[in-house]
Amino acid sequence: QVLLVESGGGLVQAGGSLRLSCAASGGTISNRVMGWFRQAPEKEGEFVASIDRDGKTLLANSVKGRFTISTDNAVNTVYLQMNSLKPEDTATYYCAARSSGSMELSHLREVYDYWGQGTRVTVSS
Repeated sequence: QVLLVESGGGLVQAGGSLRLSCAASGGTISNRVMGWFRQAPEKEGEFVASIDRDGKTLLANSVKGRFTISTDNAVNTVYLQMNSLKPEDTATYYCAARSSGSMELSHLREVYDYWGQGTRVTVSS
């Protein structure tokens, strides 16, 4: 059982930056695909980014050029660096871990096996 705990959310002005962290325990992230998803109030959840053990990444079009996903296997943590934040980035951000190391379909919630509790990001205009 992998436990994921997100942190780093908060309130930021448009154009600002935040770095979200997702610390994993109970299992290593080094052989898994890790992902970030978000859900805004009254909207469906959406894929944000994913990364595999080789550092291959996939980013949603809406965040390309602004967000970066990375991992630090030494501390079993995945990060989401968010720059040039916009009000439409306001959401609860969730970290997810996939048991498989395959990036196939990594934009789909269904392929992930473990989820964190989420961290809230609010971007003011």
